[in-house]
Amino acid sequence: MKVLVIGANGKVGKHIVKKLMESSHTPVAMVRDPDQVPQFEEVGAETVLGDLEKGFEEAYYGVDAVIFAAGSGPDTGADKTILIDQEGAIKAVDHAKHFGVQRFVMLSSMAADRPEQGPDGLRHYLYAKHRADEYLKNSGLNYTVVRPGMLTNEPGTSKVKLEEHINDFGEIPREDVAETLVYLLSVPRAENKSFDLISGVQQLEDVLAY
Repeated sequence: MKVLVIGANGKVGKHIVKKLMESSHTPVAMVRDPDQVPQFEEVGAETVLGDLEKGFEEAYYGVDAVIFAAGSGPDTGADKTILIDQEGAIKAVDHAKHFGVQRFVMLSSMAADRPEQGPDGLRHYLYAKHRADEYLKNSGLNYTVVRPGMLTNEPGTSKVKLEEHINDFGEIPREDVAETLVYLLSVPRAENKSFDLISGVQQLEDVLAY
C-alpha cells in the first residue's frame, strides 16, 4: 500500500517512514516545511507538503492508507492542541473519506478513551485525542486506533503488550510504536478496533496473528 504519513517529521513519524520503507508498503511523508524534505528524499522516501492548520487535501492523491501521527505534544496549550490533535485529525479523516482511502491508523494516547481520569494538566490533550478517535470510529472508514503509554527514546525491542484495554500505565519506545502502527496496517483482526499499547513480552509479529 501507498501510505500517507501525517506528522512524518515528528519523533514517531520518522520511525514510521523508516519502518514502512523496510516493509512491503510505500511511504509518502507529509511535512509542513520545505526544509524538512531533503532528509526523506535522501533515504528514497516520497514527500508531499501539507499543513494541518491550513490545507493538505492534495497530499491524498494516489494513497491507499493513512497513518496519522501528528501532534502538538502534551505540553502545548489547549488552543494548539485542539487545532492539531483534534481538528487536524478530523480534517484528515474527512479527506480520507473523500479520497476513498482504504485504511486509517490513528496514533492516539493511553487514557484517551477515559480522558476524565487523566491528570489535570493533560486533560485537555486527552479530550482532544478522544474526540478525534471517536470521530474516526464513527466515520465509516476502516480504522485502527492505537493508544500508547508514555513514549521513550530507547531502542525498540519489538516486544509489546497490545490489548483493547490495559489497566496499568506503562512506557514504550517510539520505535516500537512506529513498528506496531505499520504492522497493524495489514492485520485483519486489527480492523475497526482500538488498542492500548505498552512494552511487553510478546513479539510484535505474534500479536493478533492467530
